[in-house]
Amino acid sequence: MPESATVHGNFTVERSYSAPPARVFAAFADPEKKKSWFASSDMHEMESFESDFRVGGVETLHYRFGPASPFPGAQLTNEGQYHDIVPNRRIVTASHMAIEGRIFSAALVTIELFPTDTGTDVACTFQGAFFEGADGPDMRKGGWERLLDRLGESLAA
Repeated sequence: MPESATVHGNFTVERSYSAPPARVFAAFADPEKKKSWFASSDMHEMESFESDFRVGGVETLHYRFGPASPFPGAQLTNEGQYHDIVPNRRIVTASHMAIEGRIFSAALVTIELFPTDTGTDVACTFQGAFFEGADGPDMRKGGWERLLDRLGESLAA
């Protein structure tokens, strides 16, 4: 069998927040709230973010990489679809990412919320395929770690 140019990666990132599950869930469900921690950043220029939060709904993010990135000025697109939503418990999406229209990864992401005595534990499980020239599982895990840290900051505000 020839060597595959596809790299597969699976990981889980866990966080604990002092907010109740309904508030954490709302940070994913409400497009404006999600935009604040998921799409906005000083590392890139966001061009658009749309989220139709329902099973079968689509979420699309377009932004341009900043000058300090490996791809200054290039457009990144993240397009996904919601496949399962259980309020205050679970969100499952399938998505792909592209730079300048060239798809470089596809992923299934499951967000699970677990109530605790002090708030909510969150487990983000990523299952992905990375194609030629992709960032790879280690960088993507770091990206999800930063995103969930930003989620925590937004919940604390």
